[in-house]
Amino acid sequence: MPRADAPLKGIRVLDLTRVLAGPYCAMLLGDMGAEVIKIEEPGKGDDTRGWPPFAGGESTYFMSVNRNKKSVTLNLKAPEGRQILERLAKKSDVLLENFRTGTMEKLGLGYATLAKRNPKLVYCAISGFGESGPEAHRGGYDLIVQAESGVMDLTGFADGPPVKVGNSIADLVAGMSGAHAVTLALFARHRTRRGQKVEIAMLDVMASLLTYQAGMYLNAGRAPARRGNEHPSIVPYEVFKASDAYLVIGAANDSLWERCCRALDRPELAKEPRYASVASRVEHRATLVPLLNEILGTRPAEDWLKRLEAAGVPAGRIRTVPEVCESEHLRARDMVVTLPHAKAGSVRMMGVPMRLHNTPGRATTSAPALGVDTESVLTRVLGMRRPDVRRLRAAGVV
Repeated sequence: MPRADAPLKGIRVLDLTRVLAGPYCAMLLGDMGAEVIKIEEPGKGDDTRGWPPFAGGESTYFMSVNRNKKSVTLNLKAPEGRQILERLAKKSDVLLENFRTGTMEKLGLGYATLAKRNPKLVYCAISGFGESGPEAHRGGYDLIVQAESGVMDLTGFADGPPVKVGNSIADLVAGMSGAHAVTLALFARHRTRRGQKVEIAMLDVMASLLTYQAGMYLNAGRAPARRGNEHPSIVPYEVFKASDAYLVIGAANDSLWERCCRALDRPELAKEPRYASVASRVEHRATLVPLLNEILGTRPAEDWLKRLEAAGVPAGRIRTVPEVCESEHLRARDMVVTLPHAKAGSVRMMGVPMRLHNTPGRATTSAPALGVDTESVLTRVLGMRRPDVRRLRAAGVV
């Protein structure tokens, strides 16, 4: 079957977001074929353009989440700047913003205003705590949301302090949820012929990740606690130390446990009453885990992984970020891509994780230089004349 166009081809997105949650959301839409126009403050741009480290003078952080976009500079504090944004919104399908709740309304650019001019507009607002509730006024930062979502309370070892997740998980999950919600709103628009407002609160999406941990408290009255690498309901399902490296083993049922014991040359452990069932292994975790570490410490990790794989037991080695970035498997799946960049030469980054076989997305262009597309977008989309754009640039509007 011949491949069709990318699924969001023909969709125009105005991206007023900055830093991570919103830009990541917009990039996911751009990966799937949407035309993404990133609106930035003249002379400054997205905050992350100034965040080190740099490659060819360009922020590696900024470049990692702003591919497949055009950059237009626009001063939203200037009346002409707001008028231009209104005109762009009228000719767009989606608008994304992650300002503090109420900011767009103060600028006269809230959903109610823009929807009057373009009833088909899907308007997505990403914030830390949402637009309702007693904490709606608070600004949203990843670390704060991680802390207040319960995720940090679950992360770390029992005898240590709470620990944040190693990357900005609250921002990234909010961005993914935003892209999902925008796509659903576009799908709904296909039936209703009308757009709608989409609201994403970082705290909401992080709290939703509690799933079975929240269920444990809400329905059984049990408060989950930090367990390090332990799983509350399965053993062995955690980190172990081989003679040279750390590895993980996921023997999540009795059949896998029996295979695991054979792979470790200790088949008798599967018949030992203390370890014969999932429940008994959890009950006797304190003796079983040290025993497994003792056994695994006699050989290198790769030896054990080959044995476990041959036995059909899920296992893996804890890999470093550089190892993942150089992974032969990920390269074969186009998950590490190289894009040309005007200043940085070539830029490597993670590829498109959603694989639509007939209508695939693609990483096509690297992150744009600040304002590089201002003239082309304003003349093409709004029909402005080049002298008018030059006048606006001289006046600090664009």
